[in-house]
Amino acid sequence: MKGSIDNMKEYKYVEVKFEAKGGLFHCISKPKEIISKYVKEGYSYVGFMPTLIDAHGSFRRIDLIFEK
Repeated sequence: MKGSIDNMKEYKYVEVKFEAKGGLFHCISKPKEIISKYVKEGYSYVGFMPTLIDAHGSFRRIDLIFEK
């Protein structure tokens, strides 16, 4: 296909970690600030993907996914 390489999208994956604090998990990173930063750079937030889930089913790490 001619020109298909020119139309390829670029993806960025940004890791967000959660840690236990008093029996609850909280986010170490600041997802809203991360999303705002990448949107200002011309990316669109497209979703997230869990990359580490503990034995109780809690997310311990996710990747925020951005597209440009």
